[in-house]
Amino acid sequence: MQNTIRIIGIDPGLRRTGWGIIDTLGNSLRFVASGTVTSDGDMDLASRLCQLHDGLAEVVHVHQPHEAAVEQTFVNKDAVATLKLGQARGIAMLVPARAGLQVSEYAPNAVKKAVIGVGHGEKRQIHMMLKILMPKVEFKGDDAADALAIAICHAHNRGSNRMRQAALAG
Repeated sequence: MQNTIRIIGIDPGLRRTGWGIIDTLGNSLRFVASGTVTSDGDMDLASRLCQLHDGLAEVVHVHQPHEAAVEQTFVNKDAVATLKLGQARGIAMLVPARAGLQVSEYAPNAVKKAVIGVGHGEKRQIHMMLKILMPKVEFKGDDAADALAIAICHAHNRGSNRMRQAALAG
């Protein structure tokens, strides 16, 4: 008998880190919640990272997901911006890992392919497909929508991820 699995998808960013939570049972998806954790751009980097950490930790505590998925970082032309994004991504991976969750990572193209069927697409296509896949979905902004897409990508790929991890461990 299958059990419902609650997944948190996280779209890391230093200014705004999107999060989206879905429940999956077999092939069915159900929207649970979504939102954005923000940091104060006037604060120093360490304080901003603390804000992201504390906000995500609260989301994980309140919603009690079973698994987590985080979008992989792409390299910007600006090395400083890429480094800061990497630090925010570290927080996005640390929070669920500290809560005892398995954390999977997905490339942006894999996320788009899982949701809209192709590896390249526009934000509005993702928004539209989220509404089709989960009619009761609610999200404010691209960051929360992207996080929900990451959670859906993980729901579609979690079986193959478990087999890959078992093979590496065995």
